[in-house]
Amino acid sequence: MAGHNASPAATDQSGRGSTRVLTLSTLAFTLMFAAWMMFGVLGVPIRDEFGLSDVELSWVTAVAILNGALWRLPAGILADRYGGRIVFTVLLIATSVFSFLVAHVQSYGMLLVAAFLVGFAGNSFTAGITWNSAWFPRHRQGFALGVFGAGNVGASVTKFLGPALIASTAGTTYLGFVEGGWRLIPVIYSALLLLVLAALWIGTPRADHRPGAGRPLREQLVPLRQVRVWRFSLYYVAVFGAYVALSSWLPKYYVDNFGVSLTTGALLTATFIFPASLLRPLGGWFSDRFGARRAMYWTFALMLVSSGLLMMPNGHIVVEVSESRSATGTAEVLPFSMGLVPFVLLVFLLGCSMGIGKAAVYKHIPEYFPNEVGSVGGLVGMLGALGGFFLPPLFAYATDWTGFPSATFGVLFLLTLVCALWMHHTVVHLLTRESPELRHKFEHPEPRPTHDVAETEAATKPLEAAGR
Repeated sequence: MAGHNASPAATDQSGRGSTRVLTLSTLAFTLMFAAWMMFGVLGVPIRDEFGLSDVELSWVTAVAILNGALWRLPAGILADRYGGRIVFTVLLIATSVFSFLVAHVQSYGMLLVAAFLVGFAGNSFTAGITWNSAWFPRHRQGFALGVFGAGNVGASVTKFLGPALIASTAGTTYLGFVEGGWRLIPVIYSALLLLVLAALWIGTPRADHRPGAGRPLREQLVPLRQVRVWRFSLYYVAVFGAYVALSSWLPKYYVDNFGVSLTTGALLTATFIFPASLLRPLGGWFSDRFGARRAMYWTFALMLVSSGLLMMPNGHIVVEVSESRSATGTAEVLPFSMGLVPFVLLVFLLGCSMGIGKAAVYKHIPEYFPNEVGSVGGLVGMLGALGGFFLPPLFAYATDWTGFPSATFGVLFLLTLVCALWMHHTVVHLLTRESPELRHKFEHPEPRPTHDVAETEAATKPLEAAGR
């Protein structure tokens, strides 16, 4: 890939090496994402053991999400400069140690510290995006980054395995120092992370690709001044930040509003997590084939339809009518009620659109910033993940203000609407006013290596002129 500082050895083995990098980095990311999101299921037994309120418990998940967002920009830059192999190694070791600490906390304060530290795992995303971008040619980057991003499915691992393991091992002790119940889960993750570390260190090429090696840090940060980068970040809040928020919010939503058990709520949440994660490769392929902007139009359209229906509250309108001059009555009109099955189907559709959108957002980055994927991808990932920290409180406040639990999806609808309008305004404004000659060419399939890449870029870059 142009602009990458790779050694001859790395370049020679880029064909086989790229597949190994993608496979092992995706496996490592899946496991670190599972560790990062484990408090969504462990929260109930943790609350019971420590006697926490719902507010105190919410901060356990919140601090983990927060720390998984704060360091995404530095993680991307470091992977650019020193190679993703080294950065992933450090993150795997740190996550393993911090996960083990979670299993041995004895107070709420210790729990908050351990949860915050294990949150470092979330920063593996931008390191992996940068690493895989360096190993794949431009026309395959969308699919490759989509495959890697499918590691988000790790959010469902604890939801599937956690409840059964917690129930079957409670009250037991292993090896004399490992307690059963909820404390066993982080110990298992700690061991698995070390095994994956060994596989990654042995299986990935030692001669890594380092696109940012030798470049001044200030030069890598220059693109962050462009409004376009911040627009991409807002898109990622809608498709990823909302995904993280709903992954932890939906189990409780199902329990409170549909009367199902926590186990059932966790399994139903998986019907949202799976498409939102596993469809990322499809989103990457679609972006490679038809263009990332077209994929974003479809994403926002589906999100607006699904969230628009989900935000409608159950109930009816009461109308006062006159039966005679001396008597009045009331009539109930426009009754609306959404059962569990249509709700699950709409949430599934929402997950499908987010899965495609997450890949499409990151397809933009190596297109416009091929030599700054670490810094730009890091900022986009950081702000997107911070959305996962701020959105749950917004969900709660919206519910309190309106009295409708479905206001959760009203927040998502408004966020998506802002993103869609901003994107459409940018496209229409630039096509009709600044580049009218391109009004029928607002997006093309990505060029293959045999095409004149410079000519295609010259035709498409005016669409994003002026840093919009």
